[in-house]
Amino acid sequence: MRREFKGGVEELTTIDLPAVLTIQTGINEPRYASLRGIRQAQRKDLDVQTLSDLGVDESAVEGNLALTEMYEPESESDVTVFEGGADDTAGQLADETGGDLHLAIISGPVDDFAEKANRDGVDVIHTVAHSEEFNHDVYTQAIAQLYDKVGPQYVLAPNSVNGLDYAPAVADQLDLPIVTDTVGLETDGETLRANREMYGVKVETSVEIDAASAVVTIRSAEWPIAEGTGDAAIEAFDVEIDEDAIGSSVTGFEEVGGGDVDISEADVLVSIGRGIEEEENLDIVRELVDALDATLSSSRPIVDNGWLPKNRQGGQSGKVVTPDVYIAIGISGAVQHVAGMKGSDTIVAINTDPNAPIMDIADYAIHDDLFDVVPALTEQFQ
Repeated sequence: MRREFKGGVEELTTIDLPAVLTIQTGINEPRYASLRGIRQAQRKDLDVQTLSDLGVDESAVEGNLALTEMYEPESESDVTVFEGGADDTAGQLADETGGDLHLAIISGPVDDFAEKANRDGVDVIHTVAHSEEFNHDVYTQAIAQLYDKVGPQYVLAPNSVNGLDYAPAVADQLDLPIVTDTVGLETDGETLRANREMYGVKVETSVEIDAASAVVTIRSAEWPIAEGTGDAAIEAFDVEIDEDAIGSSVTGFEEVGGGDVDISEADVLVSIGRGIEEEENLDIVRELVDALDATLSSSRPIVDNGWLPKNRQGGQSGKVVTPDVYIAIGISGAVQHVAGMKGSDTIVAINTDPNAPIMDIADYAIHDDLFDVVPALTEQFQ
């Protein structure tokens, strides 16, 4: 099994079967139904199953989470963009609930990580020195045992490849509700209100968590980063890992699509998305890149199509970039892409869709056809 991380690195892992896997979009070629197949499907009866038909106690899944609001998100064009992760958010949540902030550092050089994570506002850092690489079962067991020891009100995890691996298992083992990919949190001390984005960032929703405790995963780059050196107590936690329950192991890592260009070092990036339509159309963008003395990058679909190598991909599954100027051409602004470039000093977006998510975070938004705008820009800068 291969898992993809930012920076063009893939983890090679073996896993015991049976197993539950989540699959990335684009892992397989899409299969399109024929007209005959569509008509045949329309004539078939749908087998509708209820929770009780599946043997699930409906009372056990109702009452903890409630969708309370759905609304169109406000534009972020005039909002200062901050970066932050789960530890930064946890500090703010601890302040609002009047509790202490405990961090768990599991696997790898835990002492080094603990020193780096010792920020202002952190009360205690627990280190678990078990295995060098991430392991689903080690994390799940360690967090469950820490939960029993510390008794936290909320368990926060990053909405990352690893975070989305262990967080649902932790919630299941501890019988807690879980909300993933949150971009905002509010609490009155008793009820936690989580904000999430849906439908390609076109809609925001608010979910109320009416439970004494819960697991929440946090999207990166949505909160101010924690600053200032802290004085947290660093405590080694002696976890009892059931080795027989470990069903996977990391066998290695591979760097995919390496090259002589590091887009994370560029001062000016011209990034192209699926709006370019055809590979041969990349030439007009390359002319603009040359005129600006910039570096060419792209969103994931361009790399998936084989039009540019992996080292040119920006975003969460590519490289996180923070150039002085980021010009997004024909990029709609999927969550994963925005998370990897929203720290750019100046963002210029060119798109025919005025409601594209990228237009909301752009400092300058050009609502027009890229095939008209890009040649005109090139002429201006030549």
